Amino acid sequence: MANSIKNQQDILTKLNIQALNPMQEEAISVIEATTNTILLSPTGTGKTLAFSLPLLKFLDPESKEVQALILVPSRELAIQIEQVIRSMGSGYKVNAVYGGRPMSKDKIEIKHNPAILIGTPGRILDHFNNDRFSKTHIKTLILDEFDKSLENGFEQEMKAIISQLPHINKRILTSATQAVDVPGFVRLDKPYTINYLKEKVASRLALKIVLSPSKNKLPTLLDLVQHIGNEQGIIFCNLRDSIDQVSSFLERNKISHACFSGGMEQKDRERALIKFRNGTCQLLVATDLAARGIDIPEMGYIIHYELPRHEEDFIHRNGRTARVDAEGTAYVLKWKSEQLPEFIKDAKSINISKKAPHKPQYWETLFISGGRKDKISKGDIAGLFFKQGGINKDQLGTIELKPDCAFVAVPLAIADELVGKLNNTRLKKKKVRVTVL
Repeated sequence: MANSIKNQQDILTKLNIQALNPMQEEAISVIEATTNTILLSPTGTGKTLAFSLPLLKFLDPESKEVQALILVPSRELAIQIEQVIRSMGSGYKVNAVYGGRPMSKDKIEIKHNPAILIGTPGRILDHFNNDRFSKTHIKTLILDEFDKSLENGFEQEMKAIISQLPHINKRILTSATQAVDVPGFVRLDKPYTINYLKEKVASRLALKIVLSPSKNKLPTLLDLVQHIGNEQGIIFCNLRDSIDQVSSFLERNKISHACFSGGMEQKDRERALIKFRNGTCQLLVATDLAARGIDIPEMGYIIHYELPRHEEDFIHRNGRTARVDAEGTAYVLKWKSEQLPEFIKDAKSINISKKAPHKPQYWETLFISGGRKDKISKGDIAGLFFKQGGINKDQLGTIELKPDCAFVAVPLAIADELVGKLNNTRLKKKKVRVTVL
């Protein structure tokens, strides 16, 4: 139950957002007044906030049942939406459930019903079929990136889920892709479509070609990274094997990075993103799985190490930079005899012989074996590091708090010293392990 439901301005202040963009303003007003809504808007324009703000107004603070269901195509998107809604501080319980983690964790988290449940279709259907909570109070259904769910083959699971929701009176579908047919089982009667894909917005994306003299692009990739300097960015590959090759090469050249692909365990993927978000890693080497629906900050640049196979992949990769009102650069790494796809246009070749000044890695990530379920807050963790760790505010980086653990960014130079001071100390009532991740 929500103890205090914050108004919209309170939430925006908490999220450090000055003002909503035009798409968000229109979406909020339409969603509040319309039964069925389709929201089409490019990646990075803030669709999660656009449907989350009005969603809070549909919930009954006195109810102890699940009231809203958000279906998503990937674990990463489920986690991202959960984090956004938690950050809004509405007072409503929210949980994300998804494949790739123990079912026991799901059962513990949803034992006390969340007002908002987020999940991937397969895992949600499992909970539905086992009647782990009442479905009769779910009145709002959100299909986020519904095109990707259909593309990933979730149609049968979604059909089975929606068939068990007889009391839906509000449907919201979002996509960053045009012209996707909505299946009949969604029962989307006379939807109002908000389409910002057609907006003629001046592109703030600079597209640059980097020529490699040989098929082996790794030396040129190193030259490019050294030319750009210490700024964080994403290197996109088509194959997991390519990620392994690039990772080994970067490791040999002592460039901090993390890897992200569908072949990794969910825990390892989450930790890679944590280290990337908090600045421990300069680069994220990833497949197209990282092109959309994951919680990473806006990038100044991305690198197409391997050319994307489809225009949609190219668009979504580029959507990780030059988001909303920011500028960004997409570098296309091309062997000199390689043909560019037709959809890569208006790109200019650049010289990368000049190297930027190199700064050594500053942050390191520490793991703490206690989290929200232990009644531990970010403030508790900060207090531990200030009082017992003896560090100042400038030495405490990003804190990410999970249900059963936490991750803290600290200066690399004092990471081992902090582990020595804090490992096996008490945080609230729990004795915690503190280790370098």
